[in-house]
Amino acid sequence: LTGFEPFHTHPVNPSSVSAQALHGRTLGGYVIEGALLPVEPAAARERLDALLDWLTPDAVLLTGLASGRPQVTLERVAVNVMDYRIPDNAGRQYHDVPVVPDAPAAYLSTLPLRATLRAWRDAGIPGGISDTAGTFVCNTVMFHTLHALHAAGREDVPCGFLHLPANAEVAVAEPRAVPYLPQEEL
Repeated sequence: LTGFEPFHTHPVNPSSVSAQALHGRTLGGYVIEGALLPVEPAAARERLDALLDWLTPDAVLLTGLASGRPQVTLERVAVNVMDYRIPDNAGRQYHDVPVVPDAPAAYLSTLPLRATLRAWRDAGIPGGISDTAGTFVCNTVMFHTLHALHAAGREDVPCGFLHLPANAEVAVAEPRAVPYLPQEEL
């Protein structure tokens, strides 16, 4: 389970707080390894590769912040492009750069999206499926991880991305009104 460090104008990143809060817990017989990713593509890919090699995970859930979204959203597709509307945490802004040169144009999440959505609804949790992880670092890590699993012959490992809405601290720092959920719910 990964989350990102704070970025841009966000004082915290609810994804990293959630990953840290769940680190070490056992759910459904699986021990969760929560990890923090930098908001910079090369460093994030390096960290992911190290985690994949060290853990050989049974499943991978990558999470990030989508301030402005009203609910949690599972991402269906990661595309092989970095096209950043804002600089990453290293101050770089990529335009039309492939995540992985000579790789497929896109990968689909291997998470059971519809079954997850049904389980959430049964539990009273609103959520949705988004057809794009964007083209910022969230998309980069989803694409890179799916590509790495495919290259290792582990394409059967459930892997995908979950965008979280803002928490209260992020919402207060936004210049415009945005929906948010309390961090405890996230």
